[in-house]
Amino acid sequence: MADRLIGYRILILETREEAQFSRLLQEQGADAMQCPMFTIHDAPDSGPVEAWIRRAIERPFDDLVLMTGEGLRRLMKVARKIDVEQAFVAAIGRSRTFARGPKPGRALREIGLEPKAVTETPTSEGMAALLSRSDIKGHRVGLQLYPDKDHAKLTAAIAGCGAEVDPVLPYVYDAEAADTNIVAAIDEMVAGHIDAIALTSSGQVRRLVEVAIKHGREEQLRAGLERTPIASVGPVVSGELKTYGLRTDIYPANDAFFMKPLISAMAVALNKAPPRHKTG
Repeated sequence: MADRLIGYRILILETREEAQFSRLLQEQGADAMQCPMFTIHDAPDSGPVEAWIRRAIERPFDDLVLMTGEGLRRLMKVARKIDVEQAFVAAIGRSRTFARGPKPGRALREIGLEPKAVTETPTSEGMAALLSRSDIKGHRVGLQLYPDKDHAKLTAAIAGCGAEVDPVLPYVYDAEAADTNIVAAIDEMVAGHIDAIALTSSGQVRRLVEVAIKHGREEQLRAGLERTPIASVGPVVSGELKTYGLRTDIYPANDAFFMKPLISAMAVALNKAPPRHKTG
């Protein structure tokens, strides 16, 4: 990496891969301030998840849509608990797998499999577009959902292609538990104690704004973001920022929308100025 992040304090909001992001930043010398956006829990009733896994084993899906890496890992956790891990992996291997971006692909590789197709953009709309080109008419489609977005449109789009959809929601968010962390992070930005905020999902942008409004801190949030460089992992996040009238200051080079290119872009951009939190 051409420039390192020694002395820079980076606010990260990643939840599912927060530890990995923090480690990558620390390897470059950064002080990673972690602000979990949600607390993640297994589905409160494991019965429907277990039943979905058993259906997948007994009659593997023609196609399996994985929306998050966290979702697959949670499904594997349940499969291990009910002692069907190997059978479940074998069943997944018999399905044509579609990954919403690189994260589900990494989770598949952890169990020795590869995705058959990955969306160009990691969104529900991107997945719907990919499936519409993939001849799923008459197929049974397993759909792993995640809890922070309404997927009714995606389910309808799959059904509209003539497929039978079998959804599963393997985990839930506890948003309230993280509100205090988010408010504290807003205060740190307002005080000038953060050298950059790194955003890796559109949901993080929405959550920041929602919590600020809920706690009467929207003005402070905008003031904090005005003085804090905003690093976006890619076009989906930048589009969400624009929706709220916010800008993107730092962006990965060469359309490489992953954590490491984002960190490289921050290193290059931030080394043009000294760390602000040491003098703020």
